[in-house]
Amino acid sequence: MARKVLSLLLPSLLAAVGLAGLLLLCVPTRDVWEPPSLKYGIVLDAGSSHTSMFIYKWPADKKNDTGIVSQHSSCNVHGGGISSYADNPSGAGQSLVECLDQALRDVPKDRHRGTPLYLGATAGMRLLNLTRPEAATNVLAAVTRTLTQYPFHFHGARILSGQDEGVFGWVTANYLLEKFIKYGWVGQWFQPRKGTLGAMDLGGASTQITFETASPAEDPANEVQLRLYGQHYRVYTHSFLCYGRDQVLQRLLAGALQTHGPHPCWPRGYSAQVQLQDVYDSPCTAAQGPLTFNSSASISLSGSSEPALCRSLVSQLFNFSSCHFSQCSFNGVFQPPVTGSFIAFSAFFYTMDFLRTVMGLPVATLQQLEAAATTLCSQTWSELQARAPGERAHLPNYCAGATFMQQLLSRGYGFDERAFSGVTFQKKAGDTAVGWALGYMLNLTNLIPADPPGLRKGTDFSSWVVLLLLFAAVLLAALVLLLRQARSAKSPGAI
Repeated sequence: MARKVLSLLLPSLLAAVGLAGLLLLCVPTRDVWEPPSLKYGIVLDAGSSHTSMFIYKWPADKKNDTGIVSQHSSCNVHGGGISSYADNPSGAGQSLVECLDQALRDVPKDRHRGTPLYLGATAGMRLLNLTRPEAATNVLAAVTRTLTQYPFHFHGARILSGQDEGVFGWVTANYLLEKFIKYGWVGQWFQPRKGTLGAMDLGGASTQITFETASPAEDPANEVQLRLYGQHYRVYTHSFLCYGRDQVLQRLLAGALQTHGPHPCWPRGYSAQVQLQDVYDSPCTAAQGPLTFNSSASISLSGSSEPALCRSLVSQLFNFSSCHFSQCSFNGVFQPPVTGSFIAFSAFFYTMDFLRTVMGLPVATLQQLEAAATTLCSQTWSELQARAPGERAHLPNYCAGATFMQQLLSRGYGFDERAFSGVTFQKKAGDTAVGWALGYMLNLTNLIPADPPGLRKGTDFSSWVVLLLLFAAVLLAALVLLLRQARSAKSPGAI
C-alpha cells in the first residue's frame, strides 16, 4: 500500500505544480509602456568657410508633436565650404565622404533607412548663387550625388534663406537654454513660464538678428510664426547678407584700397600682399572696385593703428539715411525695438572672448566695449604678437571685427546700455554648439511621424511563453505518469 501511495505522489506533485503555474500565468497582469526607441536625423551645415555634420537623436514617441532632440555626435569636414568648390563641383561631394562614413558607424544599422539626411547651405552659397548660379547648381548636384549613395533617407540639399538661418538659430538657442520645454526634477517634461531669448549670429558672409515680438511686423518679410511643443511663437528676423565677418573684412580692405593709404584697422608694423582678384571677387565688394584692373596684380598694404579712422571706415558700411517704416535698423530695414535678453554666438563670441581673455579688457557695457575696441586698435603688430603669439593668422583683423561689432550692436540694432546688459556672448549652451542646425532638426521633427508606443506584459513576452510551455510540459508529464500508473494497476499481473 505504501509503495502504491509513493508511486502516485510524484505525478501528483508534478500535476499540482504544472496546474498552479498555468493558473498563475493566466492571472491578469498590469500592462506597461515599452520604453520608446530612438530616431535619428543628420544635418550638414554647409557654411561659407566650412561644413559641419551633426547627428541628432530623439525618442520616437515625441512630445507635443516635436521631438526632444539632443546631439548624438558631430564631424567637421576638412577643407573650405562647398561654395569654394565652384570650379571643382565633384570635390564638394567628395569632401563630405569622411564624415558620412562616420555617420554610418554612429547611427545604428537598423535605423539607417529611416534616418532623414539634410544639407543646408548658407550665405556662402547664397553669394555664389547671386554671381554664378550655374556653378551653385553644379555644386549642389555634386553634393546630392554623394549623399544619395548612402543608405539614409535623403531629403535634399538646398540653399537656406537668410530668414531660415536666423529663425533656426533662434530655435536652437532657446531650446538648449530650456525656454521651450524643460525636464523637471519629478521626472516629467513641462513648459517653463518665461520668455524666450533673442538670438544674434555673426557668420562668415551674413549676420542675423531674431527675437520674439508681440506685434505683427510692418514688413511681412521680417516675420515668421512657429509652432513648437504645442505653443505658437511670432518672431522678428532679418539676415544682412555681406555683413558676415569675412565679407566685412573684405569690404573694409576694399575701402582702404580706395583711399590709397594704409589700412587704419590693421596694426602698425603689419603689412601684407593683397591680391586684387581676392578683394573684388565677391558681390559684396564688386561696387568698390575700379572699372578695370589686372586681376592677377597684387598690392602691398600696411597697417597704421588708427582707431578713429577705423571707426570712420566701418561706419561707411551702414546706411541710416532712409527708412520707409516707423523705425529701422539700417539700410532701410524695418526693426522693432530690441526687447528682453539676447544670446550672441559665432563670431560675436570669438571677438568678445579675445577682448576679455587675451586683451584683458572689461566689456560689460557698450561704453566699455567701445573703449576696448579703441585700445585694441591702438596696438602695434609687435604688441599684439606678444599678447597672442599663437593667433598670428587672425590677429590683424581683431580690431576691425571689434569695431564693426560695437557699431552693429549700438548704431545698427539700436542696443542701449540697458538692453546691452541683457546680452550674453556664448559659444555653446551646455555641451552643444549654438547654430541653426539643431533648430532646423527640431522644426523638421514636426514632419516626422511619431511611433505609437507599444504595450507589454509586466513579464517579458518571450519569458512568459517559455514558462507557459514549461508548466504545460510538467502537467503533461504528470498526466502521462498517472495514466501509466492507472494502467499498471488494472493489469492482471498487478499485485
